[in-house]
Amino acid sequence: MIKALALALTLAGSANAAPCRQALALGLDVSGSVDAHEYRLQLDGIASALSNPSVRDAFLSTQSAFVSVLIYEWSGPVDQRILVPWTDITRSATLDEIIDRLVATSRRDASPGTALGAAMAQGVQHLSQRSECSKRTLDISGDGKSNLGPRPRDVKNHISDMGVTVNALVVTLNSPRVSAGSQAGNDDLPTYFKAEVITGADAFVETATGYADYEAAMIRKLLRELAGQSVAQLAEGQR
Repeated sequence: MIKALALALTLAGSANAAPCRQALALGLDVSGSVDAHEYRLQLDGIASALSNPSVRDAFLSTQSAFVSVLIYEWSGPVDQRILVPWTDITRSATLDEIIDRLVATSRRDASPGTALGAAMAQGVQHLSQRSECSKRTLDISGDGKSNLGPRPRDVKNHISDMGVTVNALVVTLNSPRVSAGSQAGNDDLPTYFKAEVITGADAFVETATGYADYEAAMIRKLLRELAGQSVAQLAEGQR
C-alpha cells in the first residue's frame, strides 16, 4: 500500500498546477474510543468552525486561487468513509453546503481499532487527486495511539519528501467528561503525534482538551493552515 501511495504522489506531482492554492484533507477519528456524544461534538465542531467569520474569510481571502476541501472519517485499517468529497471553496454558499452535510451525517458502524497509519495513507492518497494545488495538507484528528495496520512512522517516512504536509489535531482526555471507551491519561499524545505523525513544511500539532474543546481547536488549526500565501508563492507553486 505504501509503495502504491508513493507512486501515485510521484506521478501526481508532475501535473500542471491550476488556480487551487491549497488542498486540505481532514481525517476524523471515529474509532472505538470515540463515543456517540463525542462523535457529534466532532462533526458539529467542524461545522461551527466553518461558520466562524475569521475562518470563512481565510477560505475566501484570495479571489484568484481557491482552497479545496475533503473530509473523511477513519477507524480500522479498511474503515474509511468520505463525508465530503473534494469541494472547491469559491463562495460562502459552498461552506454552508458543507456545514449542512456534516450536520446531517449520522454515525455508521465501524471497527473499534485505531489504524492511524492506514488513515494517513488514505488521506495522502486523496491528496494525490489534487496535484494541481500549490499546497497539499493532511489534517489528522485523533484521541489515541495506533494499534492496527501500518505504523504511522513508516507511512510518515514514505511521504516525508512528497510535498505533503501532515498536521494533527489531538484530543487529550483530561477533561471532566471521559467516556468509558476513551484512553484515560493520554496527556503524552501530542508528543506521540509530533514524533510519529506530523511531517512537512511548518507541520504542527493542535490540541483540544476533550471533545468539548474541539470546535475552538479546529478554528485555531484552520486559521493557521489557511494563512495566506503571497502572489509570488502561488506563482512559484504553479511552475
